This record gives sequence, structure tokens and C-alpha cells, in this order.
Amino acid sequence: MPQDGRLELVVTDVESVTPLIRTIRLARPHQEPLPSWEPGAHLKVRIGGNDERSYSLINASADPAACTHPKAYRLGIRLETPSQGGSVYMHALKAGDTVSVTPPSNNFPLEPTGKPVVLVAGGIGVTPIVSMAAALQAAGHPYRFYYAGRARDQLAFLPEIEALAGGNLTVHTDDTAQAFFDLAGLMGSLAGDEPLYCCGPLPMIEAAIATAKTLGWASGRLHFEIFTAAAPQAGDQAFEVVLNSTGESFTVPPGKSVLDVLIEAGKDPLYDCKRGDCGICQVGVIEGTPDHRDFILSDSEKASGKLMQICVSRAKTPRLVLDL
Repeated sequence: MPQDGRLELVVTDVESVTPLIRTIRLARPHQEPLPSWEPGAHLKVRIGGNDERSYSLINASADPAACTHPKAYRLGIRLETPSQGGSVYMHALKAGDTVSVTPPSNNFPLEPTGKPVVLVAGGIGVTPIVSMAAALQAAGHPYRFYYAGRARDQLAFLPEIEALAGGNLTVHTDDTAQAFFDLAGLMGSLAGDEPLYCCGPLPMIEAAIATAKTLGWASGRLHFEIFTAAAPQAGDQAFEVVLNSTGESFTVPPGKSVLDVLIEAGKDPLYDCKRGDCGICQVGVIEGTPDHRDFILSDSEKASGKLMQICVSRAKTPRLVLDL
């Protein structure tokens, strides 16, 4: 293993599972065992230079040992239009290619509970959710699995999921139901404080967060992960960021995040998701007012203006001084 802890893996198999989704298997050159992982974990794949993208690890086997020192990692990648480079790179990979990845990391873990678990996946958001279903199935823990998409032929890994989950699975497709998946209705029907894990497109996550607030759910009952990268908003303006520890000043233009600018300047800030849903890049704000665009901070934390996620949030004032 390289000194920085990265793994240099070989693509052993590439398969198209829907018109837009491919599954990719990665292994060591001589099939040595790989680091273990748990449901919700992901790899960061280097896609060129220092740029990286995170992809969830997939397991659809109820074998309890399936994720313990496996011989291969499996990823599922949807070709995005437009792409920011990651999905195009991943879809161009072929057997024999080498990729550099970080060891598995988990910001979306399946927490221990004595209650039945509710799993909700939208589109390619199924990749971490199916691994959770496999773990719950292996443990004999009660769960329900809702898998939603536009059409059945766009639901990746569906035959494997049906074989795994059986009667625990409910499939919703917009073309047959002639309506979007009623996530609010499902959440409103849960009367036993069951934890809900949700992964999918941004509108699904926003709906889940809003519904949890409306229903008065306790903090931590809703678990989610977003697969959509933050997009620039109309009216975004450049602003100045000052690092309190050194006094260095940087300009953050529209279309780039504070995190992007710091990395380009040779700094080494902590980060992971680049979507505002993991909290790893959180920093203190000493001066100025953040423009919060994350999914981590509570309403009161956002109102205080003392913290921000530098991967997505911007500034409402011309200048921010950060505790960095």
C-alpha cells in the first residue's frame, strides 16, 4: 500500500446494468484481500490530478462475511448529463485499467437499533441502500425496502435486490403508478419511531428533511445521503476568505467553493462528500455571514452563523474570516 494509504486497484469487470448505469469491480493485482467495510461506506476514486469522486460500495449478498476482507470492491455509477467529469471517467474504464482509491470510509453508517428499519432508495441512490438491506437480511433484523425510479428498466440491480429482499421490497416506478413516490405519505405512516435511511436525488432528500420537520421527528431518526453535487445558483458573487491562522486571503469566484479554492492554493483542508451532507469540512466562522447550503447544520446553528460547510456554503457578506 502506498505511504499515503491509497490503494492501486485493477478493473476486473465492467457491466452495463441499465442504459445509464454501469457496475465496476476493482481488485488488487494479485487478488489479495482488501480492507473490510460496512454498509454505507464509499471509496474516493482519483479521476485525474488531485480531483476525486466518492462512490458507494455495493453488496447484495446476505452472507455476513461478504464485506469482511473481500477480494473485490463493487461500484455502481450513473452517467450524468452534464457530467462534472467523474461519471464520464468511470464509464470510460475497461477491464485491465488501474485506478487509485482511498480505503473505505463511511459517513452514512447503519446505526444499531432495536426497531424495524425503513430503507428508501431513489434511482442510483440504491447503491448504499442495498448494502444496508443485505446486512439487515444477514442479521435477521426486520426491515422494509422501498425502491423508486422512473421506469423498471432504469432500476439498477433490481433482480439481485428482489432475490435478496423478497417480501421486504416494494418497487415504485413513475411510469406504471402515474405519480411520483409518496415519500411524505410513507413517513407519515410510520408510528413506531422507526429509523429511516434515504438516498437519492436532491428533491427526494429535501422532501424527506421537510417532512421530518413537519412531523416533528426527533433529530437523528432520518438518515440520508445525497448523490447530487452542489450546483451554482443564479446571482452568486465572488467573495473574500481569510484564514485566521495565517492571515492569507483568497477570492472565491462564482462556480467554485471555498474548498475548491483552498485545495487549488495547496492547502489541505479536511473534506469528503463535496455535497454538504457529511459535515467533515465544517469550520468555524469568526467574521462575516455564511450563505448556508448544507444539509448538516440545524436551523439554530445556521442562524448563529458560527459554523459553515466550506464544500457548498458561500457568503452573504463580501468577506469571511474562517477558523482555519
